[in-house]
Amino acid sequence: MPQTKDELPDALYRAAQVREIDARLIAAGTPGFELMQRAARAMWRALVRQWPSANELTVLAGHGNNAGDGYLVALLAHRAGWSVRVLAVGDPQRLQGDAASAHAEALAEGVAVLDWQAQSELRGVVLDALLGTGLKGEVREPYATAISAINASCLPVAAVDIPSGLCADTGRELGIAVRADITVTFIGLKLGLLTGDAADRVGELVFNDLQAAAETFGDIPVSARRLSAANLPPLATRSPTSHKGRFGHVLLIGGDHGFGGAILLSTETALRSGAGMVSLTTRPEHVPAALTRVPEAMALGASSANQLMGLLEKVSVLVVGPGLGQASWGRALLSAAANAALPQVWDADALNLLASGFVQLPKDCVITPHPGEAARLLQISTAEVQADRPAAALALSKKYSTVVVLKGAGSLIAHPDGRLALCHQGHPAMATAGLGDVLAGLVGALLAQGMDAFDAACLAVWLHANAGAQQGKFGRGLAASDLIPAIRQLLEEHAPCLK
Repeated sequence: MPQTKDELPDALYRAAQVREIDARLIAAGTPGFELMQRAARAMWRALVRQWPSANELTVLAGHGNNAGDGYLVALLAHRAGWSVRVLAVGDPQRLQGDAASAHAEALAEGVAVLDWQAQSELRGVVLDALLGTGLKGEVREPYATAISAINASCLPVAAVDIPSGLCADTGRELGIAVRADITVTFIGLKLGLLTGDAADRVGELVFNDLQAAAETFGDIPVSARRLSAANLPPLATRSPTSHKGRFGHVLLIGGDHGFGGAILLSTETALRSGAGMVSLTTRPEHVPAALTRVPEAMALGASSANQLMGLLEKVSVLVVGPGLGQASWGRALLSAAANAALPQVWDADALNLLASGFVQLPKDCVITPHPGEAARLLQISTAEVQADRPAAALALSKKYSTVVVLKGAGSLIAHPDGRLALCHQGHPAMATAGLGDVLAGLVGALLAQGMDAFDAACLAVWLHANAGAQQGKFGRGLAASDLIPAIRQLLEEHAPCLK
């Protein structure tokens, strides 16, 4: 995942919105060349901080404003006594406006500017100033070959504003993209830097607003909100006279033959995340394991949906899907749940059965698909989901009139009213079975404690991702159950039980 410091702003924008803010800054009296100089100084400071013993810089420059930033960084390095070369991939004669001025200033002070060739040697720190946020289609030549050379160099790499080849709006790699160790981005934080392929391309993310005043942003709507410890929705403290009846009764449904562990992971998470009472309905054969693993939960072994009906009248929230399967047993239990007028969390095979048209989604639900499940729900390919994850999350929330958690690198939480939140935390060690079951149980527990669906989903995703990041520090071999005590600890740190 990107190694982001939590000094980043919460507001996320699309590339066109940031260009509009940039234009407003210039219209308000800040010359464009001054903004370019501020960007170059911010980039230079990050380079020196990241590689304090470096003394050599190779800049690969295109022919847009991104290249202008690169020429000015080269100039700053040259003044500092570094050995500097600019390899011009884009023809410098195509530079216009402020970028042309930056090129001229670098040349005037003796910065070496050479035409890039496929065999050009890269040395020292490599600065990617090739392609900016305006890139729309696939990366074309000669840029694709230049990006391949950067990625094959095994040298430290810094990207100006965005790694070249990464879509600023979606986080999709447009054919090929630079793999940076650090990216310094400006004015407004781009949505595409925190989801999709960005996790493998951005490296450490540093933000500088170039002294843009808040009023400059004016009426420009935020495209998404980045979840951070400072802006998480609250969970109310508990009074000394609290009792279990005040904090909901979660019923978890799932665990067909061969999948009993999934529903137990969800059940234990719901219990440890503060639900007042927890019940589960599973195959009768799994009840002994449930009583052993989670004796605090009330376990019902059900062979048919009829055995579930009485319990549905006593609970306040349902979590349906972990280990449910798609056979007749799971289908019958899902059908019964769909007819219950209760807030619900649907995951796993509940979503696959929903996609098949077998059942309709009830109101007041949260659905938690991974990209493959999202693709089935939208009747498109997984690649299409991943090509524009924000759009896919919003499309799902509109189609099903529900809150959606689109899981994956840079998880997204979408509301039917258009709100979009993003969680960029996590760890590669989380690539293991059972993590989704833990998340489903966590969302259910927060719903039971009175949070609305969007807030519960946002808080659950953040807790889940940060618990994974915490446990991921121990490396490979992370088990889904490892997250449960970490989630409990993080929840208490965020929202103490007592004042």
